Amino acid sequence: MKFQIDVEMTPAELRKLMGLPDLEALQQRMLDDIQARIEQGVEGYDPMELMQPYLKTSLAGMDMMQRLFAAGMGAAAAAGKKQTSGSGGD
Repeated sequence: MKFQIDVEMTPAELRKLMGLPDLEALQQRMLDDIQARIEQGVEGYDPMELMQPYLKTSLAGMDMMQRLFAAGMGAAAAAGKKQTSGSGGD
């Protein structure tokens, strides 16, 4: 038996549903900070060096979310196998 559920929602609604924070203000502050540094004409401006502090934390957060989803999917698959093998063949 298969079930398919289609859900339409915006990215903001999905974040709220999953309990994730709204990072729009933080992202805007980051962009404003970058723009201010560019406008100041920072000598030897290197975009990657400028983004490094922000990338470290965001990549770590993305890695954590991937591991969380993988663990959840693995647990769901294991539970499904237990139900299938324990059902005695319908």
